[in-house]
Formats: sequence, C-alpha cells, structure tokens
Amino acid sequence: MSGALPGRVRLSPGDVVRLGLTGIRSRPLRTVLAAVGVAIGIAALVAVVGVPASNQGALREQFAELGPNLLRAESGGAGVGGREPAKLPVDAADRVRRIAPVQSASATGNTRATIRRSDLVPQEESGGLGVRAARLDLLEVLRGSVRQGVFLNGATERYPVVVLGAAAAARLGVAVTDGESGPPVWIGGRWFTVVGVLDPLPLHPFLDQSALVGWTAAQDYLDFDGHPNTVYVRADNHAVDQVRGVLARTINPASPAEVLVARPSDALAAQALTEQAYSALYLGLAAVALLVGGVGVANTMVVSVLERRREIGLRRALGATRRQIRGQFLAESVVLGGLGGVLGTVLGAGVTAGYAASQGWPAVVPWYVLLGGPVVAVLTGALAGAWPAVRASRQTPTEALSSE
Repeated sequence: MSGALPGRVRLSPGDVVRLGLTGIRSRPLRTVLAAVGVAIGIAALVAVVGVPASNQGALREQFAELGPNLLRAESGGAGVGGREPAKLPVDAADRVRRIAPVQSASATGNTRATIRRSDLVPQEESGGLGVRAARLDLLEVLRGSVRQGVFLNGATERYPVVVLGAAAAARLGVAVTDGESGPPVWIGGRWFTVVGVLDPLPLHPFLDQSALVGWTAAQDYLDFDGHPNTVYVRADNHAVDQVRGVLARTINPASPAEVLVARPSDALAAQALTEQAYSALYLGLAAVALLVGGVGVANTMVVSVLERRREIGLRRALGATRRQIRGQFLAESVVLGGLGGVLGTVLGAGVTAGYAASQGWPAVVPWYVLLGGPVVAVLTGALAGAWPAVRASRQTPTEALSSE
C-alpha cells in the first residue's frame, strides 16, 4: 500500500562506528584527555609485564653464559662451635678433578695482605678490598673475561703483578691501557704492577672486589700458606647434583662438614623470584591506573550525554530507537578506549625498550601483552560507557528536547 509506514531501519556496525567517531571528533580536547587516561593505565600494564620479562631474558642469557653447572666449595668453620677458620687441603682442586663428571676445577686462596693505591694511604683504609692468590685457569672455569690488559699466565704468576676485579679497579681508580701495564699498587709492603682488569663477575662479588695475584707470587711475597679457601668446579650438566653431593667429602674426607658447597647460579633463581614478587605489586598499581583511566572515560561519557540531550531528543523524534542511541554512545566509549589502548601499548613498549637498553638487557615484550593491551582498553571503554549509554537511551524525545 502506498500509505504504509516505512519499516524500521537497522544501523550497520559501520554506521554505529561512524556515529561514535562523529561525537569524538566534535570534542577533540576531551577525547584526548580521556584517551590519555586509558593510555597511562595500559602503558603501565605493558611496562610492568615487559620490564620484568626483559630482566628475565637477561637472567636467562646470563644463566646460559655462566652456566648452571658451576659449583663453589668454601672453607667453613673448624674446632668447637666452628669458631676457628678451616683450611682446605693444598691439593683440593686436584682431588676434585678426579671426580668423573667434573670438567674442570680451579681455586683461590685468601691472603692477609691489603691493597692500597699508594704506600702513603694508611693500612686500615684498604676499602674492604681483598688480595687473593689465583690459579691460572680460574678465569676459564668461571667463564670470565678481561676488560683491559691480560690475565695471569705462566710468565707473570711468579712475579709481583696483579689483576684487579671490576669493582676493585673502580674503587682504586685504576685503568690499564692495552699493550701497557697499569700504575703500581701497594700490596703487602711492596709495589705490584697492575696488568689487567676483569669484566664484572655478577655471581662472584668477592672476586669482583679483589686483587688477584699468582699462586707462586703470593707464597713468595705475601706469606701465603698455599691452602685454598675456595674451589670452583665445572661439572657435566646432568651430574651437577651428584657432584655437589660428594664434593665436600672428596675435598676433605676427614671433616666434610668443614666444607661449604654452594651453587652460584641459585642466586639468579632467587633474583627471579624477587622480580616476580615485585611484578605482582606493580601489576596491581597498573590496574589501579587503568581503573582511574576507565573512570575518566565514564565521566567523559556522562558529561557528553548531559551536553547532547537535545541531539538525543532530535534523533529519537526522527525515529532512532533506544538501541541505536545506546549503540552510538557505547561506540564512542569503545573507540575512546581503543585509542587509549593503542597509544598506551606503544608507549609501554617504548618505556620497556628504553629501560632495557639502559640496563643492557634484551627488550622483551610478550606478544600477548601487545595484543592484550588494546583488547583490555576496549573492554574498559565498553564497561565505562555502558551506564552512560543506557542513560542516554532511556530519555524520551519530549524529555530530551525540553531540557535546557
């Protein structure tokens, strides 16, 4: 029939999105501020996940580089109550090498000497730096490296030369130029020539803060008795626990309790657990930031509904259904959340990459975080805009048009 009323027209998803974008474009400043609130929350979430993931990546690389198959045996206490320092046998490293799964072993021994930058510095002001006798294969067993100069060798280990740990060199203010010896330092009442500086040894802080001299030189110049205090052992990966179980008795069969055995890489595992604990705390703080961003979106949409009551009334009078009004405002909040999510994900990834670079870590941002950031932001926008959208759809045409 020619006089029949036209049927109800349904808006396509594209039309709903365009309506939402129209409302956003009409208020650019408010849109930016609302999107920034969500972006900060998403950026915090991405960074909170990405920074620990980058740290874990660095730990895994460090773990693989240093190897989980390194064991350290140290002298403990002796006598009644363990009050006296124990001594390991002179041939402790040789005994350890007889264990079948052991790949290599080396040792260091403490001397009572102090190291100072000059003989004019009082003896008690050594800065807590130790002087240790070192076997020539120590660096190979530890998988360490020399940052400047050279390590001890067969030609220098019997002479008054010294290699400094990274922290010790920094504290003494000593550097070595390639091809030339460094400045002399005062050790045990005589000058020693610095021939090398090591790269940091993160699992061996005592060596990092030590001066290493040759075994023979320590005995000749520093009254070293030849007994090692620490033995470092590399074992086959599959037999680390077995070697650990027999190491103390192999080194000192008479008093195995005087030998303390540790696995330095366990420190990395403890550090990983600590990072995970802090990550949970930071994740909670990021969730709070995202909640604040969601409240900002909700507030923006409520104000938008109040300001646009005449627009709502006019559209209702022209035949727009409550569902269409509801979809329009919900689309606006979803688009706001999506914009904030994309911006926040990019910002969070940038913060992660920058911080990782400053720490020398590989930048790691899990793929699920890159995908999940915008998705979480869209959901936040939808939740934040649900009530304002419902409120807008409940207004009748006459009520909306009569509002001031």
